[in-house]
Amino acid sequence: MLPRVADSLSFLYLDMVRVVQDDTGVCAQIQVDKDRTDLVYIPTAALSCLLLGPGVSITTPALTTLARHGTSVVCVGAGGIRAYAGILPDSLTTHWLEQQVATWADPARRLEAAVRMYRMRFKDADVPESVTLDQLRGMEGQRMKALYKILAQQHGIGRFRRNYRPDQWETQDPVNLALSAANTCLYGVVHAALLALGLSPALGYVHTGTQHAFVYDIADLYKADITLPLAFALHNSDNPEQEARRRFREDLRLLRLLPRIIQDVQSLLAPPRTTTTDNDTDEERSERHDVRMVHLWDPKAGVLPAGVNYANGGD
Repeated sequence: MLPRVADSLSFLYLDMVRVVQDDTGVCAQIQVDKDRTDLVYIPTAALSCLLLGPGVSITTPALTTLARHGTSVVCVGAGGIRAYAGILPDSLTTHWLEQQVATWADPARRLEAAVRMYRMRFKDADVPESVTLDQLRGMEGQRMKALYKILAQQHGIGRFRRNYRPDQWETQDPVNLALSAANTCLYGVVHAALLALGLSPALGYVHTGTQHAFVYDIADLYKADITLPLAFALHNSDNPEQEARRRFREDLRLLRLLPRIIQDVQSLLAPPRTTTTDNDTDEERSERHDVRMVHLWDPKAGVLPAGVNYANGGD
C-alpha cells in the first residue's frame, strides 16, 4: 500500500544530484570528486512527493518510473522556497480536488471553510460561535497589530507598520523587506504541498482573483509563528532579504512544515466526522494517495462503480 500524503516520510527533497534510472531502480548520482560518483537509491514506491531543487537534473526514464509509482514531482527553489512546476501522476486521487471544488463552489460551504481558517489562526482564543466573517477580519487585524507591537517591543525598534510597496522596494525598512522575502519562501513550500495533494492553488476561500489564492490562504495560518518572528529578528540586517531566505534554507526548516500543511489542508476541506456511513468512499476512509478503481459520476446517484456495463440497468 502506498503511503498517505500526510505521512511525514512521504516527502523527499533533492539538490545537487543527477537522478537517473538504472537496472535496479531510480537513483541519485552524487559527484564526490573527479574520480568518484556515489549512488543513493530513491524509494520511489514509498514517496508521495519528490521535491527537486535547482541543482538537480533528471532523466526521462526516471520521471517515467516515478509517475508509474504514483509519485508527484515538484520543481522547487533551494530549500523549497519556491515552487516552479509540478508533475502529477495519473494515479493521484482526485478526492481532495473534488472536495476543494465542491466547497469553493458552494457559497455556504466556502464561508464555513473561510471561518475555519480564521479560527485556526486564533488557536485557543475565545471566538464566539455566531461570529461573522466581517467580524473575524476585524479580529484578525487587531491580532496582527498586537503581535507587531509585542515583537517591536521585544526587539526595541519602536512602532512598526506593515508596508508592502513593490514600487518603493528600496526605501522600505529591514523588517518589511525580511518579512516579504520570508513570506515568499513560505508560499513556495505551501504551493508544493498543494500540488502534492493535486489541489488547485487558484481556488482560495479568503483570497481570490489570483492563481495563488489558496496558497495565500494556507500560508496565513503560519505567518505569526514563522515569518514574523524571523523578520523582526533581522531588523538590524544589512541584507534582510538574503538573510531571510538563507535562514529558511538552513536545515531545510521549512520542509518540516509539509506534513503539518497537508494535515491542516485536509482538515479544512473535510472536517473530521463523528460517525462513518456506508456512503463514505474508500478514499475518504483511508486517505490513500493512489486510486486503483476509477468511479463514475451521476448527478442523482452520486458515485457509481466503474467496470460495470449499464446497458441493462447496471446488471
